[in-house]
Amino acid sequence: MGNGGLTMPALRISALSDPRLIDLLKNGAIGVMPTDTVYGLVGIANNQLAITRLYHLKSRARQPGTTIAATTDQLIALGFPRAEVLKAARFWPNAVSVEMSAASLPRYLSDGQEHMAARIPAHSDLQKLLLTTGPLMTTSANTPNAPTSQSIDQAIDYFGEKIDFYVDIGPLGDRPPSTIIGFDSAGEIIVYRQGAVPIL
Repeated sequence: MGNGGLTMPALRISALSDPRLIDLLKNGAIGVMPTDTVYGLVGIANNQLAITRLYHLKSRARQPGTTIAATTDQLIALGFPRAEVLKAARFWPNAVSVEMSAASLPRYLSDGQEHMAARIPAHSDLQKLLLTTGPLMTTSANTPNAPTSQSIDQAIDYFGEKIDFYVDIGPLGDRPPSTIIGFDSAGEIIVYRQGAVPIL
């Protein structure tokens, strides 16, 4: 995989259920696809080459985005702490990303961050995909300081043939991003970003 420097055109796909998407992701491809919130730039979380490409493409100081998974077991197997995952699980499945310790995550994934966000989406097609691929790292589909893509045409303007695929389900409009929360030392909720799911 890898269009970085190669001439293969990025594949256009029209559904998350397309079996080609599973093959691409499992073989280390990165691309833009709809998540449960907005279009995201994604790569399989347990593939170091894919994540290195993804982070390099975003070229920002704080690289990590959000890990999405089908189950709590997938997140625990990846390295998120069991106790923190189980505590966060009451907010899932939903568009709520929860910041947890990154100490036990692969270094290429955490990229030096002490905490990383994860969530289990409430989206049937995305759930089916994640059950097969395992967790995906996702970050906003845009270049630094540019708006997040609301359509695949906008994503193509940003990334062109530097990525391997685009999953186009049409314009998403002004969908809000996920809500981001964490917990303080007393176990109280900290809201870092109000998004798709209000947290009061």
